[in-house]
Amino acid sequence: MSILKVARMGHPVLRARARPLEPADIKSARIQQLIDDMFETMQEYQGVGLAAPQVHESLRLFVAGLAPTPRDQDDDDDDDDEEEDDEDEDARVPLMALINPEITIVGRETVDDWEGCLSIPDIRGRVTRARDIRVRAFDRNGRRVEINARGFTARVIQHETDHLDGVLFFDRMKSFETLSFLDEFGKYWNTRHRTVPEE
Repeated sequence: MSILKVARMGHPVLRARARPLEPADIKSARIQQLIDDMFETMQEYQGVGLAAPQVHESLRLFVAGLAPTPRDQDDDDDDDDEEEDDEDEDARVPLMALINPEITIVGRETVDDWEGCLSIPDIRGRVTRARDIRVRAFDRNGRRVEINARGFTARVIQHETDHLDGVLFFDRMKSFETLSFLDEFGKYWNTRHRTVPEE
């Protein structure tokens, strides 16, 4: 596997609409290698999502997820209080590679929360997203999948799908008042004292 170069804001590939992949191409060695390299790159840069245009490939493909930690595995046996569950709602984004995703918003509830991006390093801003979505896509084996997602997982999927349409999280911000460098975000905005994962 290889660590790929991440395109930064200003590169034209980030503003172009990516082309769909033909189902027959998904299992090709080139696409399978690209998926593996994207997972490796996402983990190297401590991201929670990475879209193909971010690695200079204008294809409708993204990877996302956080590998389970020992604490996550132990949580299956614990009865945590509901308040903590609400705070961590879908914080454990399952590992996924989605191809040609199509999102449907479920319900009208939205959530305003912080986002970052590997293509816009060291910057954070608050973005309003749908709380619940349904996504239809192909997985890396070329199978049709349908995923219902909410909370942080839904946010990540929406953020990455935006990349496939040439949209950056700046474009979704209602105002730039919360736009912050990472250092200032940590000092003045981050009440949980944890870093917002980059998508």
